[in-house]
Amino acid sequence: MSPIKRKTLFTLTAALFFIASAQAQQQQIDYNTVEIKTNKIGDNLYTLEGAGGTISALTGPDGIFLVDSQFAPLTDKLVAALKKISNQPIRYLVNTHVHGDHTGGNENFAKQGAILFSRDQLRARLANPNPAPDGTPGKPAPAKALPVITYDNQVTLHINNEEVRLIPIRVAHTDGDTLVQFTKQDALATGDYFRSTGYPVVDLTNGGTLRGILDGLGATIGRAGPKTKIIPGHGPITDRNGLIAARDLILAARDKISPLVAQGKTVEEVLALNPTKEFDAKVDGVTPQSTERFVRWLYTEIKNGKS
Repeated sequence: MSPIKRKTLFTLTAALFFIASAQAQQQQIDYNTVEIKTNKIGDNLYTLEGAGGTISALTGPDGIFLVDSQFAPLTDKLVAALKKISNQPIRYLVNTHVHGDHTGGNENFAKQGAILFSRDQLRARLANPNPAPDGTPGKPAPAKALPVITYDNQVTLHINNEEVRLIPIRVAHTDGDTLVQFTKQDALATGDYFRSTGYPVVDLTNGGTLRGILDGLGATIGRAGPKTKIIPGHGPITDRNGLIAARDLILAARDKISPLVAQGKTVEEVLALNPTKEFDAKVDGVTPQSTERFVRWLYTEIKNGKS
C-alpha cells in the first residue's frame, strides 16, 4: 500500500470511529426524560444544560443571545427554561461548530425569529454534510437551519450592554469552530474544542486537527485571566487552569504515543498497551469508548505526520 493510501486509510478509520460513536450516543438519548438545568454565571449571563452541548444565554432588552441550540427535540424545553429568566424574544444564535448536539435546534429557533450566525465553513458543512459511515449521502440541513450571517474573521456584537466577540478558532475540533467572548462578563464559551469532562475530541472528517486544537487552546489561555469563567462545550464551568490542564494532557499523551508509532506499532497494538493509563484517574468522565477515540485520534495524527 502506498504511503498516501495508508495515510488516507488511517484518517478514514479514525473518522468513521468518531462518527459511529457520536451516532450511537445520540440514539441512546430519551428526550422525554431530559431536564433543562439553568445556571446563572453573571449579571445577565446563564448556561443551559440538557442533552448535548452546553448553551450560553445572554439576556437583556435587546433580546436573548444564544450560543448553540442542542438537539431539535429539546427546543420547547429550552424555550420554556429561557422564559423563566427573560421575557424577551430569542433574537440571535451563534453555532460554535457543526455537530448536531450544538446545531440541531437551529431550524426551530430560526422559525421563532432568531438570526443565526456561524463561520463560513460551518454553514457549508451543514448544507453539504459528510456521508454516513456506510457511505449513505449526508442529508443537508433544512434551509432555515443554515446560518444567515457568516464570517471568517472576528465579529463583534454590541447587545444587552455587552461586547460579544465571535472569534474563529481554526481547524481545531472542526474547521468551523468559534470562541465566544463575553468581555464585560469575563466569560469564554468554547464549544467542543475544549471539554472539562472526558478526553478531548477532534473530528477529522470535519476538518479538525491536533495542531489546531493545541493552537486554539493556547489562544484561549491567552485571552483568559485569573477570574475568567470558561464555559466548555461539555462539562462543568472551569477557569484558565482547566484550559492549561487540557492542553498539557494532550501534549503528555502525544509524547507517550509518538514513540510507539515510531516503533511501527499498529493502532490496535498501541491501544493494547493502554498509553493513557496514568491519565485516566485524573480526567473526569473517562469511559473506555472516549479513551479509545482519544488514542485513535492521536495515533492517526502522529502517523500522518501532523503532530
